[in-house]
Amino acid sequence: MDLTPAKTPKVVKSLFPSYVWDIPSKHQKTIYLTFDDGPTPEVTEWVMDTLKAYNAKATFFCIGNNVEKHPDIFKKLIDEGHAIGNHTFNHLKGWKVKTSTYLEDVEHTKTIFSSNSKTTSLFRPPYGKLKPKQGRKLQKLGYKIMMWDVLSFDWSKEVSEIQCLENVISNATSGSIVVFHDSLKAKDNLEFALPKVLEYYSKEGYSFKAIEV
Repeated sequence: MDLTPAKTPKVVKSLFPSYVWDIPSKHQKTIYLTFDDGPTPEVTEWVMDTLKAYNAKATFFCIGNNVEKHPDIFKKLIDEGHAIGNHTFNHLKGWKVKTSTYLEDVEHTKTIFSSNSKTTSLFRPPYGKLKPKQGRKLQKLGYKIMMWDVLSFDWSKEVSEIQCLENVISNATSGSIVVFHDSLKAKDNLEFALPKVLEYYSKEGYSFKAIEV
């Protein structure tokens, strides 16, 4: 099982201060829900419907290959007021590929997004793993590297539905960037946890916003 903590330690954030880990605010109780790996027909539209029931907006870090396959869902995300982020074309693990290959993959996704009437400077590395050199070059290209404050672990088969929920509500506070996945692997845990997270924080007076580019 991945031993990465659900709450990102301060020491990790301090090692990469130019990456965005959370979005603190002194005046608003806001949580930033994010969804990686879509669009996925069996999941993403359910997520949109669930968010809409709570007047919530979110940020979707989309895989270029999936956008190419499902442009209609991608456009619906945009039409419903959600933010979009680049998550590479082939869900690459930066540690395992050359920087030139990684950058080409990211830029290919940018082209796919543009052909579907949307550009973005938001980028999240798959697995949260990229080489420092890759990060620097992406930032020079104008990308904002978006990491996270809280991981739900919704994709893990070793994490129960209840634990997935607890990972979020025990750790997320105002300004937290929370990671879910609109993928088939995460579907069961997501469908259990997401409505309960939305309900819990809504009752506590929080709002859910998309990350502004």
